[in-house]
Amino acid sequence: MPYPSRVKLVDVGPRDGLQNEKQTVPAAVKIELVHRLQAAGLREIEVTSFVSPKWVPQMGDNAEVMAGIERQPGVRYSVLTPNLRGFESALASRPDEIVVFGAASEAFSQRNINCSIAESIERFAPVVEAARGAGIYVRGAMSCTVGCPYEGEIAPERVAYLAGLMKGIGVQHVGVADTIGVGTPLKVQRALEATLAHFALDDVSGHFHDTYGQALANTLASLEMGVWQYDTSVAGLGGCPYAKGATGNVATEDVVYMLHGMGIETGIDLDALIDAGQYISDFLGRPTQSRVAKALLAKREASVCDAV
Repeated sequence: MPYPSRVKLVDVGPRDGLQNEKQTVPAAVKIELVHRLQAAGLREIEVTSFVSPKWVPQMGDNAEVMAGIERQPGVRYSVLTPNLRGFESALASRPDEIVVFGAASEAFSQRNINCSIAESIERFAPVVEAARGAGIYVRGAMSCTVGCPYEGEIAPERVAYLAGLMKGIGVQHVGVADTIGVGTPLKVQRALEATLAHFALDDVSGHFHDTYGQALANTLASLEMGVWQYDTSVAGLGGCPYAKGATGNVATEDVVYMLHGMGIETGIDLDALIDAGQYISDFLGRPTQSRVAKALLAKREASVCDAV
């Protein structure tokens, strides 16, 4: 199969990337990050999650952030809603899409949300029904599809089981996530094949963390299967609180650089994207985790020095 001519990226940095930061990130900073991402050409942004601030304090300003965004036509703003109460809270913020989540690992499901995989799907069924009844698109995030910090390697059959459950409750699109970044290309392709038994190619995306430096390779392997939608995180923000050592999602900048180098369109301005990543990295007080951003920022600095 030839590579897709165009790829859609969902930047999950404002939500998935920032949710585990220990220092408080003010709503104004999150709003500015969203504005910078959409100015760089992102048309899919995962903004926040409507969860209890007791469990995720960083997302306690969810309504304020959603209300503060200057929305652009053609941009889809999504939020994560873990239960019906969260969905009802999110409704006033007019999300274009909601995200529900489940794990392909029973142990991870128990540690993460204190219930089995089947029970988690039962929780999400009324959320999906309510969202679709309100005309809101529903995306499902499938975590630990190739590896789990508690169970180790995950069989493709477990991925197929979860995908089938999500399809059964009306989820419209699923992301195949390597949550702890242990996946390698063939394992990721097997997880995708298992998912494609239940969802059409156009309704499947990749979500790869870069703990072992495999995220770009896994993206390329997915592209070879025709997958054309991916979750990425500006500046490589993020991590998993239930997986020691797991790093953030693959950096949006790195994926854009690779795609543009392959002649694949994204609609994203790489320089503006790097500026957005530098903005949030400066606030957090640490360097960007994007290899491409580091290289191009160094090149910019060298050009300035040469000019002087």
